[in-house]
Amino acid sequence: MVSLIQPLPTKSPSLPPLVEPGPPLAKEELERYSRHALIPEIGLDGQRRLRNSRVLVIGAGGLGSPALLYLAAAGVGTLGIVDDDTVELSNLQRQVIHGVGDIGRTKLESARDSILELNPGVNVVLHPLRLDSSNALDIFADYDVILDGADNFATRYLVNDAAALLGKPYVWGSILRFDGQVSVFWDKFGPNYRDLYPEPPAPGTVPSCAEGGVFGMLCASIGAMMVTEAVKLITGIGQSLLGRLLIFDALTARWREIRIAKDPQAPSITELVDYEIFCGFSPATSAADRDDLISAEQLAERLVRRERGEDNFVLVDVREPVEFEIARIPGSVLIPLAGIRDGSALGQVPRGVPLILHCKAGTRSAQALASLTSQGYDDVVHLDGGIDAWAKAGH
Repeated sequence: MVSLIQPLPTKSPSLPPLVEPGPPLAKEELERYSRHALIPEIGLDGQRRLRNSRVLVIGAGGLGSPALLYLAAAGVGTLGIVDDDTVELSNLQRQVIHGVGDIGRTKLESARDSILELNPGVNVVLHPLRLDSSNALDIFADYDVILDGADNFATRYLVNDAAALLGKPYVWGSILRFDGQVSVFWDKFGPNYRDLYPEPPAPGTVPSCAEGGVFGMLCASIGAMMVTEAVKLITGIGQSLLGRLLIFDALTARWREIRIAKDPQAPSITELVDYEIFCGFSPATSAADRDDLISAEQLAERLVRRERGEDNFVLVDVREPVEFEIARIPGSVLIPLAGIRDGSALGQVPRGVPLILHCKAGTRSAQALASLTSQGYDDVVHLDGGIDAWAKAGH
């Protein structure tokens, strides 16, 4: 990827307040927001802007959790949330808006209840769907600013393009392991996400948090910065991160800042596209349509036949040891992807016997399959949807 990143910071453009002040605050609101009102840069006028604002948060997960809580505490009048996931035990290490009692509930319902417990004066709007090109523009149109806490590149480019088409600003954050990034994009006044990342990385080259892990506390650091930028945009105070990228290394406790320049030769954003295809993912196909895929049901049947001595294959789990300890498919052997890719584990991979590979969702097993076939293995398939699909099928 080539991007217009310049190493020296620069002063961001002066931006007007994004939202007009709403009606005067009631007595209870004056008490609730008194610590904001005492700050000259915000004051009662800024607090009225916050209460009059409409903010959309993409995802009620790692970044969305602290962002939603602090937006609610700050007095944002309307909070919209886009999410289609449910709360799992593994979320609770970082997604602090949810609790043990929320496991199995939708993240939207859980987040709404936490927000209203903190500030019942917030109007919470739930969007129980997966954001795509068919719905993004209609949803974004109702909000002043968007916070993008998505964990995949397809959604990030979609958010960028939809915001650009509507002339709206959005605050972007990203986390993985100990590293976090945050910036503001507003195509109307400065660079957009495509000026930072003109092209998406090849599929599977950047692990997700579910695959690579994330330092839980990092979510709070980046999520709080995202809310800080949103509040500054709404109230028109301070210096925005528009045109600047903050990079945080939690291990060394160091922030770096680099400048992002708008590319004058970049093509204009004129429409939304299919972002899965744009990011290099093929249109969805079933295992029946691919000779390198096997479905969860097919694997279950083959495991039964293998138990009876009617089939012969090796089921290889290419995840990390800690994932294998948490959950595994019975009868699998662990050979992590890294050893397959660098060749150090090839001695553990038998030749002359069919191989079935699997990971969490199918990305790493596809990489392992490509590495093995390049080394001359010729009877290799991988599990469509990984262990997630296996569990979803009830096995």
